[in-house]
Amino acid sequence: MWTSGRMSNAKNWLGLGMSLYFWGLMDLTTTVLSGTPTPQGELEALLSDKPQSHQRTKRSWVWNQFFVLEEYTGTDPLYVGKLHSDMDRGDGSIKYILSGEGAGIVFTIDDTTGDIHAIQRLDREERAQYTLRAQALDRRTGRPMEPESEFIIKIQDINDNEPKFLDGPYVATVPEMSPVGTSVIQVTATDADDPTYGNSARVVYSILQGQPYFSVDSKTGVIRTALMNMDREAKEYYEVIIQAKDMGGQLGGLAGTTAVNITLSDVNDNPPRFPQKHYQMSVLESAPISSTVGRVFAKDLDEGINAEMKYTIVDGDGADAFDISTDPNFQVGIITVKKPLSFESKKSYTLKVEGANPHLEMRFLNLGPFQDTTTVHISVEDVDEPPMFEPGFYFVEVPEDVAIGTTIQIISAKDPDVTNNSIRYSIDRSSDSGRFFYVDITTGALMTARPLDREEFSWHNITVLAMEMNNPSQVGSVPVTIKVLDVNDNAPEFPRFYEAFVCENAKAGQLIQTVSAVDQDDPRNGQHFYYSLAPEAANNPNFTIRDNQDNTARILTRRSGFRQQEQSVFYLPILIADSGQPVLSSTGTLTIQVCSCDDDGHVMSCSPEAYMLPVSLSRGALIAILACIFVLLVLVLLILSMRRHRKQPYIIDDEENIHENIVRYDDEGGGEEDTEAFDIAAMWNPREAQAGTAPKTRQDMLPEIESLSRYVPQTCAVNSTVHSYVLAKLYEADMDLWAPPFDSLQTYMFEGDGSVAGSLSSLQSATSDSEQNFDFLTDWGPRFRKLAELYGASEGPAPLW
Repeated sequence: MWTSGRMSNAKNWLGLGMSLYFWGLMDLTTTVLSGTPTPQGELEALLSDKPQSHQRTKRSWVWNQFFVLEEYTGTDPLYVGKLHSDMDRGDGSIKYILSGEGAGIVFTIDDTTGDIHAIQRLDREERAQYTLRAQALDRRTGRPMEPESEFIIKIQDINDNEPKFLDGPYVATVPEMSPVGTSVIQVTATDADDPTYGNSARVVYSILQGQPYFSVDSKTGVIRTALMNMDREAKEYYEVIIQAKDMGGQLGGLAGTTAVNITLSDVNDNPPRFPQKHYQMSVLESAPISSTVGRVFAKDLDEGINAEMKYTIVDGDGADAFDISTDPNFQVGIITVKKPLSFESKKSYTLKVEGANPHLEMRFLNLGPFQDTTTVHISVEDVDEPPMFEPGFYFVEVPEDVAIGTTIQIISAKDPDVTNNSIRYSIDRSSDSGRFFYVDITTGALMTARPLDREEFSWHNITVLAMEMNNPSQVGSVPVTIKVLDVNDNAPEFPRFYEAFVCENAKAGQLIQTVSAVDQDDPRNGQHFYYSLAPEAANNPNFTIRDNQDNTARILTRRSGFRQQEQSVFYLPILIADSGQPVLSSTGTLTIQVCSCDDDGHVMSCSPEAYMLPVSLSRGALIAILACIFVLLVLVLLILSMRRHRKQPYIIDDEENIHENIVRYDDEGGGEEDTEAFDIAAMWNPREAQAGTAPKTRQDMLPEIESLSRYVPQTCAVNSTVHSYVLAKLYEADMDLWAPPFDSLQTYMFEGDGSVAGSLSSLQSATSDSEQNFDFLTDWGPRFRKLAELYGASEGPAPLW
């Protein structure tokens, strides 16, 4: 049977156990050390040393716990307790063995006496108890004398750990101006000592730093405000030191501290105020809309949403000319231009601006109105502005047959400044690359400079510029949209080449082709074409035409019995007329081939038969005929060559001299917009101003003034429409690729003054000899009769249909 002893601070228990052991009463020792109650009678009998008559029953050992204090600092091993077996007679025959947790490392046992010692420093916070097993062996045989038994050694706690704030340091916020007792944060300290044993782990909280602003609950660690009206604007950050002390705060207890950083959060308890009651600003009258004029600022000691500001214009004569908005980043009021300004109309404005907090707290309304006002004076500064057009957009409709130089619109601009400088007009050539228009430099009269063709360009979008005379950098512009109206100036025509066929076995009235026409014009009521045979073919016996009244027409046969041997191709001229005013018409030709067809009308062959040549014509006769044709061709070429050599005396020999004279001039003009490079009076010929005295000019080359009369009446040359005259002459020079430069025409226009034939110069002769018609030579008198005979033209053969 196992017995045990324990060395503790209560040494009486050890003395009692030892006495009982020596008396041999092991059961009583076991009972006492295990904490099991001992019958009073048995104890008294033992103490009185009286024999007992009952027989002790042998029972198994019930192990109790051993207790040992932690943190032993002595040099000798710490005695823990003693193990003893009933079989041990004290002669050393029993060997005690200890096993389990910490055996041999933390705890050792004397194998003879059974004394257990701790050989290492014990820490309850690292390990609170150890479970061990004990065994008694026969030292000689090694046989177990007792069954193996298990027991526990518990480490008894001492106050060796101070409280610790595991979550510290703490950070907390509390609104400013909070009432006293407002909870801020709860701090918690942890003590590693045994909370079930004594007061080692009972913690009490106190505040070491932070009075009188904050307090802490000694039991819960809740920090609260302790002072009224704590103002963030006065002091925003607080560092509070909290202490936690164990042993219930008694003397000798261990303590730990932590820091709590408390920030006062902002509330809207400060109304906004403008630092100045008057602002002076200035803005250029040319400032664009939405441009910034200046800034105003209402100071607010709060921050975040409590410092947000809303600025408005509440009064003043500039509320319609200026606007104000809030910069969300800096909470300043930005004054901007709301509409165009004019120094000439109004030179200054006054604004009354209000700044207010949009987010209010009702409990602080008694601190005053959360808004403020200031006055802003804005001066408008004068700038040199570009000319302005009235209106700001022009729309003009012009017929496409308008004469060159016709004024189609008066463009008007004025200088908005007080000085009212003179203005010069021009056209932005990037908007009129074709140079169809011209604007008078002083009056702004917009005129045509080239013929307009709706079928080529139906719309023109140009930009007219206005520039100040005294400051050319000031340029205004206006868009001008010109719609070219349609006139009936294009005759209808076939959209393609029409070619049809007729069968030799065709009947009278048979349809052989349906034709249609196109017209580039666009009349308002739509196109309507009329078809008929040309006058020269109206009575032909072969074909007729029927107008379908839907802009198409049918070509029908008038007879039957067509033969390829008689005529293989017919050319039928068809007259097409439109419904415009004036009526325009053209003649289109329908080519009709005679073909051989089968009974179903399918074409078999459209070529003339080979038997048209006489069968008796031999190969030698054919060669002779071809040789004669070749000789005739050679004679014709020879005659033409001789005629060319005869005409050479009437043509200027040295063309190089002509070109040299043309380009040798020093007065170079500045273009159509240059009005000072040359004297315009030099362009006029005094003979043109005398009606009926103009000399007879050549008919093959139209003189300059005669061609000009098609566009500008001669009376315009003597009155104020000189621009029309210049534009027409410019167009003439631009269109004639063979003409010399415009400012040199005045030298060569009227040569040959004494001749009835006028000028014989070939400066404007752009056609070849074969293309010219010399019938006019018969009108030049007897001196040119020989030329008229040599170069007279004969009429050609009439077409067949």
